[in-house]
Amino acid sequence: MSAFSPRRLVASAIRNVLVPAAATGLLAFSGTASAENAAQRAVEAAKPLCAGGKTISIVWEAGLQSLDPLNYSGPLWEKLTGCKVKVVEVPTAEMFTKIMQEYRAGTGAYDALNVVPSWMPDLVQAGALEQLDSYVDKYGYRDELKNIAPTYRDNQMTVNGKIYGFPDDGDVFIMYYRKDIFANPKLKREFKAKYKYDLAPPKTWQQFDEIGSFLTEKLKSKGIYGASLFRDPPYALFMFEERFRNEGGRFFDGNTMKATVNSEIGVKALEGMRHENRFMPPGVEKFGFVENLAVFLKGQSAMTISWPPYGRFAAGYLANEKALDWVPKSQIAGKVGYALPPGGHPELALGFALSVASSSKQKELAYLLIQWLNSEEISNKRVQLPYALRDPFRNSHYTNPGYLKLWPDAKNYLATLKEASETGLLDLSLIQTDKYEEALRQGVSRLWAGDDPKAILDDVAKQWDSITQRVGVDRQKAIYNAWAAKSGAYPKR
Repeated sequence: MSAFSPRRLVASAIRNVLVPAAATGLLAFSGTASAENAAQRAVEAAKPLCAGGKTISIVWEAGLQSLDPLNYSGPLWEKLTGCKVKVVEVPTAEMFTKIMQEYRAGTGAYDALNVVPSWMPDLVQAGALEQLDSYVDKYGYRDELKNIAPTYRDNQMTVNGKIYGFPDDGDVFIMYYRKDIFANPKLKREFKAKYKYDLAPPKTWQQFDEIGSFLTEKLKSKGIYGASLFRDPPYALFMFEERFRNEGGRFFDGNTMKATVNSEIGVKALEGMRHENRFMPPGVEKFGFVENLAVFLKGQSAMTISWPPYGRFAAGYLANEKALDWVPKSQIAGKVGYALPPGGHPELALGFALSVASSSKQKELAYLLIQWLNSEEISNKRVQLPYALRDPFRNSHYTNPGYLKLWPDAKNYLATLKEASETGLLDLSLIQTDKYEEALRQGVSRLWAGDDPKAILDDVAKQWDSITQRVGVDRQKAIYNAWAAKSGAYPKR
């Protein structure tokens, strides 16, 4: 995949502060699961297969994400079954390539996999992923799969109607805003007098522009800007994909497969993105996950949009974790509200699904591991781990009594994540998606350099058409139209 993966940039910022891979701080396993529990069924089925001691390898994103299997789930699985888990840490930018290389080599070095859902068509077409339906039925997992939040379940699990992965990370963009600023009586009066509507989290990008401009004008002297956002191109391309579709844009003509990203809607989206930088902090064009987080946690912006970890970090939850030393101490704990981004259909950016490598020499054992990881019981513990970045993705995660009590506003946070999951938009998923994304990433770089938005998108569309021709128009058309038919591809109008 692209060498400019945003997850790789985050991993580079935290690489030097990871805690040792010891099983310290494990959450207690209840030990009371019945045979009707999918986690326990996986454990009981794995025990005889693990007799004599075996090792299962699983590919995982390098960085904080890998602390889940290193510190918690891997040691617990070994304790319960006797099987060791070998965690193969790979930067996200290299995961697609390494999975494909191992498949082609046929070495059997990988058993279980983490894959970004938008890669699935590519990996399935190549034959690199094992179809899971027979295992799901054998080990009675279909009922628990139904309880994965619908957008993830219906859009990130199957290719051509067959199961190839279990959605396992509820990545979605939501808006975080300063409740104290938006509730300020003086600001509310002045804003209402100027714009004739109430100061509140913006529902449209026009409102975002007006509110951001107003708050910067009023608060800049105090070191506070109206908003800050991801602008580094690997992140901004996802924000463009979201905004473009919320405004009514479509990426391709479904009949001809000609790129339509350079429509008036696309140009307007790029123009708006650049225009809004005027009320954001200096240097925002280079803001990635870490830079934007730092500005928000220090109280220097009134609004931002990001993945779910921002909500936990802003609340001050896990502030004493060694692995999170890189996160600035929150100056805004208790002051943060949560809302859907403008347009109401946030990007389900990246995310992960658990799969089985088709080249594995112990596929059944690999399957049992991912069923156990993904199960109601174990996933409810994993999404609360104090050092990993797995985000809620099951219905039960949003109502988990323990999670609801983690900080005073956790209930509102989880309610917003649930709402976002119900209206979220999938990342574009094609054959060679990474090449389409790279063209768009370069386009965003040109936007910050001052190039004309129409000329930028005309060039992007030309590159997309060339990629489509190389892949094969009919072949790509079938993949695109299957993706476009999914409930999370485009907003329902």
